[in-house]
Amino acid sequence: MDSFTELPLRPPLIDFHGVSMVRHFTDNWENIQNFQARPDDIFIASFPKSGSTWMSYILDLLYFGQTDPVRQTSIPIYERVAFLESSYRGFPPGTEQADKLTTTPRIIKTHLPVQFAPKSFWEKNCKVVYLSRNSKDNAVSYFHFARMNKTQPEPGDWNNFLQRFMNGKMVFGSWYDHVTGWWEKKQTQSNIHYMFYEDMIEDLGRELDRLCSFLGLSPSEEEKERVKVGTHFDNMKKNDMVNYTRIPVLDFKVSTFMRKGKVGDWKNHFTVAQNEQFDEDYKIKMKNTTLQFRTVV
Repeated sequence: MDSFTELPLRPPLIDFHGVSMVRHFTDNWENIQNFQARPDDIFIASFPKSGSTWMSYILDLLYFGQTDPVRQTSIPIYERVAFLESSYRGFPPGTEQADKLTTTPRIIKTHLPVQFAPKSFWEKNCKVVYLSRNSKDNAVSYFHFARMNKTQPEPGDWNNFLQRFMNGKMVFGSWYDHVTGWWEKKQTQSNIHYMFYEDMIEDLGRELDRLCSFLGLSPSEEEKERVKVGTHFDNMKKNDMVNYTRIPVLDFKVSTFMRKGKVGDWKNHFTVAQNEQFDEDYKIKMKNTTLQFRTVV
């Protein structure tokens, strides 16, 4: 992964069709928009730091955990699951990586807001698993990720970062627009399964059953148990194939990529004043949606 050292570090945010982005995710735009999904593709969509690596590993184990055990110990998760919009110098772009996946189904992740999704998602009616996380924990997780990931813009201190989060000045734009955009799309698209990080923390077995029902899978109890154990936070954090320790632009001296995996850690970061301001702002931004989140479990 040495080519990562060639990356321009701490890139500036740019305005891209009204959404804050960095060029790592816009430089390959024509190929992203023209990407040809297949009917049997599985897409993981999420705002950053909502549990997409967790979901990547769950899906990989569900589909290939038994048929290809060598894959689990020799190929990092970011090579098994293509990151559609990634375009880092020195690496094949995500669209190319997706096209080269030999698995059936192909598992592909994206952080794109719904209006940026390639048309082929809807034309091919491939399955999309959207994973969401409550805004407060998401902001905290994103803050620590931005601190340790040198391909993110400079995060500044926690208070400044939180203001930026509320203003939608994050890579991939506004959390509020992202989660509600995909939620509204789900109302008219039966191929979207909308999931909540908090529900998965509360009862992973129940959420696995719902996910498998959506995907048309019927794993045995033994297989489901293997997935639950393998994707337990503590086991993933120790697993070099999924914990991202091999990527040099991530500074693990600042923070781990997988930090806590809990619901409610926001209480250790928000001051009373920040929480009051955030709640007022949240009410305004989320007043026109039926989407509801839990900040505790």
